[in-house]
Amino acid sequence: MNLHDINHSVKRIKRRKRVGRGPGSGHGKTSGRGHKGQGQLAGWSAPVTFQGGAMPMVRRIPKRGFNNAFAMKIAVVNVDDLAHEFADGTEVTPESLRERKLVGGIFDQVKVLGDGELKIKLKVSAHRFSQTAADKITQAGGTVTVLPGPKPVVKNKMGHARKQRAKAE
Repeated sequence: MNLHDINHSVKRIKRRKRVGRGPGSGHGKTSGRGHKGQGQLAGWSAPVTFQGGAMPMVRRIPKRGFNNAFAMKIAVVNVDDLAHEFADGTEVTPESLRERKLVGGIFDQVKVLGDGELKIKLKVSAHRFSQTAADKITQAGGTVTVLPGPKPVVKNKMGHARKQRAKAE
């Protein structure tokens, strides 16, 4: 083999398979579909989960529990993490938490929990606070600011027709 022979069989642009053009094309008679069988006729395509007639993996694996795809994603931060990461008198926002990698990924709201000790003043802004977290921040001399966000859906226990009657009265 010589250097000029290396890329001889490598084709930059592969020619498309022209089927149904007779025996001279190299794909004559059955046009590459074979004789009889499942894929012989036009329009057939396998479902995404098809595994050669075996029970599909989707149906073999057991399903457990419930997954709500529409639930709000809430990032959680503890008071102890704030104490270690921020200096006295700084303002803590969801953006600053993301910069310091205390929260990551995709989330809708940030919740501050009360695990740990806090001895420095912080101005903490978040969407939610646990009662102990709010108490610890205010006891240390800091401030708690609740940010507006999408409100959680609370279903009314009264039926629709009964609600209309209650409004009318």
